[in-house]
Amino acid sequence: MANLTPIPSLTVDSWSPETSASPVTPTHNEQTPPKLKGRKRLMAGFQRISSSPSLAKLSRSNSTGYNNRKASVSCISLSSPSGPYGAPFDPSLSADFNAFSTAPTSAVSTPGVQIPVWDERARVRYLESLENKSSIRVPGRIRSNSRLTATPGIVEEEDYFSIREKPQTKKTNFNLWADLPSEIRTEVLSYLEPKEVVRCSIVSKAWQKHCFDGQLWSNMDTSEFYQNIPAEALASIITQAGPFVRDLNLRGCVQLREMWQTKGLTDACKNLENFSLEGCKIDRTAIHCFLLQNRRLVHLNLSGLAGVTNAAMKILAQSCPNIEHLNISWCHNVDTRGLRKVIESCHSLRDLRAGETSGWSDLDFADLLFQTNRLERLVLTNCDSLSCDAFKVLVQGKGAEIDILTGRAIVPPRRLKHLDLSSCRGICDKGLKTLAGNVNNLEGLQLSKCQGVTDDSLTDLFPTMPNLTHLDLEELDNLTNLSLQSLADSPCASGLRHLSISYCENLGDTGMLPIFKNCTSLRSVDMDNTRISDLVLAEAAAMVRKRSARTSDAQGRPKYTLRLAVYDCQNVTWTGVREILSRNAEVTVNRKTVSLASRPATPQPLAMTEPQVSTTDVSSSLSSSTASLPETKAIQLTRSYPTQIIELKCFYNYQPTVREHTKRVLRADFASANRLERKWAEFMVASEEAGAGGAGARRRRRRAREAQMMHADEADPEGQTNGVGGGVGGGRRRRARSGGCVMM
Repeated sequence: MANLTPIPSLTVDSWSPETSASPVTPTHNEQTPPKLKGRKRLMAGFQRISSSPSLAKLSRSNSTGYNNRKASVSCISLSSPSGPYGAPFDPSLSADFNAFSTAPTSAVSTPGVQIPVWDERARVRYLESLENKSSIRVPGRIRSNSRLTATPGIVEEEDYFSIREKPQTKKTNFNLWADLPSEIRTEVLSYLEPKEVVRCSIVSKAWQKHCFDGQLWSNMDTSEFYQNIPAEALASIITQAGPFVRDLNLRGCVQLREMWQTKGLTDACKNLENFSLEGCKIDRTAIHCFLLQNRRLVHLNLSGLAGVTNAAMKILAQSCPNIEHLNISWCHNVDTRGLRKVIESCHSLRDLRAGETSGWSDLDFADLLFQTNRLERLVLTNCDSLSCDAFKVLVQGKGAEIDILTGRAIVPPRRLKHLDLSSCRGICDKGLKTLAGNVNNLEGLQLSKCQGVTDDSLTDLFPTMPNLTHLDLEELDNLTNLSLQSLADSPCASGLRHLSISYCENLGDTGMLPIFKNCTSLRSVDMDNTRISDLVLAEAAAMVRKRSARTSDAQGRPKYTLRLAVYDCQNVTWTGVREILSRNAEVTVNRKTVSLASRPATPQPLAMTEPQVSTTDVSSSLSSSTASLPETKAIQLTRSYPTQIIELKCFYNYQPTVREHTKRVLRADFASANRLERKWAEFMVASEEAGAGGAGARRRRRRAREAQMMHADEADPEGQTNGVGGGVGGGRRRRARSGGCVMM
């Protein structure tokens, strides 16, 4: 660059087309450039547009604006015969630049202006190498991406369209479910409902195989969803998951009636431990196949199946020696001849439920049960064949030695814990007395509809059962209050939880009042159709009030701890019902004396929890007392709320109010519940007054109508605002009433 010689100035007069061939002017010797195609043609079009006369209109500074005669290389005339940067431009582009050039050195527009001498300090604007190029790029439309290796410090510039994006690598398909281990997928599917698992099985074959995996169906209870899935899907689940199933409950699956043999259901399950076929439509052959192939059965429920016969009991005795719980109730084709084989072979049998079966008058079979003495639960509901003599042999055996002093047989005590003799017409006091002293572990006794049972046997039996918790004496017409008094004085009184005396029309307050006083653990009492009165309800409320703890949390929601059924009791009125409602929503105020240290003449007011007490009065009293005494005392009031309530089922006309009151108590809205109780009481009082004749009857009837409307507004569940009962003025619009007709 330093050895460059100055180029002599060239004027318009010294130039002639005959003597010199300008690179801008095409010569005849030059070849016509090849025709561009495709991308190159498009690029050349853009570059030609950028070199159009519109560039002259842009506000671009002239080359004469450089100081110290330093100019850019772009100021050099394009008509120079040769240049240091390569071959001349394309003829067409050269013509465009000469015709519309804005530089002062242009040969056409500025004649007489000399080309500036090359200077090293001149600012260099290198366009690009023009070798093998058929077009140029405008400096304002290019960008630099890389540097030239031949000339350091000079940047090679390329246009925007010549930049190619890097090819993006295709992302691999990431299947989270397929990459999970099989154990995790099984654990995820185990949180779904059986119906949802069956729906997932239609996604794909892989999903179907995994959804019917036996590990998901080891505990299969179809009683909750068998109506919501087709029989084919249910049969497919049992068939594919059969070897893994341990607990199978097919209760009520009547849609499998034609599939037991065709779908191979009987051959699929071979490791069952708990099996229930109650209410299924299954033939005798399928039942026998199930019993032959499942030798590990422990719990078996065949209730209500006509296909169960004594032959099935024989197979059960031979194939399933580990059976512990057997339910063959309502199997009319089974009698004590088939049960004899089960009792003799299955030494682990603890629970036998054989309601409404025949053959219980067999004394030899009763003696067999006495000799084995393994049963802890015996259910003989509706066994009309059970006689009093057979039951006596079942309890104390044949030819037992009788104690002279007590008159009882000297035999080992029975292991029975639950005995159900409901609707056994042959049971009487003679057979029931044999239980006295022989069933010390008895917890549940059901004697409903045993018409031969009287006070004579129960008064002897109750003192000998210290662990009794459930007692059912429903529809015993010969029972009197003497039996209830004996029950209240017996050792089992403190642990008694459930008592039923429904339809015992001779029982009343004399027998039930001692029960509620002594039996403080009661959870359920059925007293419908008896002679009890409001005193029993008041005693029940007092018992719950005494045994339940209270809380200071106003938002704490109480729970049911006692259920009472007193409907169709003629002596129960709205007063007794109101006693229960008042107890459920009772909010007590506790007074506590607080000692205060001596303080200045203007003490701070004491924080009171009772809103009715004014803190200003307390502060004034404290200020007057603390001025003279070194130590003062103040009364602090705190509220307590119930944690246990009573669920009441009463007369149908009272039940809507009781139900609405209970809803408010359960959501801890005690203020609204008390308001409902008060308005209902006002309505009941007004109704009773309106029913009386004499002077003022018309006025009393009008008051009754007004009280009825007020109570209806308060008890209307649709009138709740933000979870709180609306009531009159409670933030809701009252219903329109004519006021002329009480019934409407």
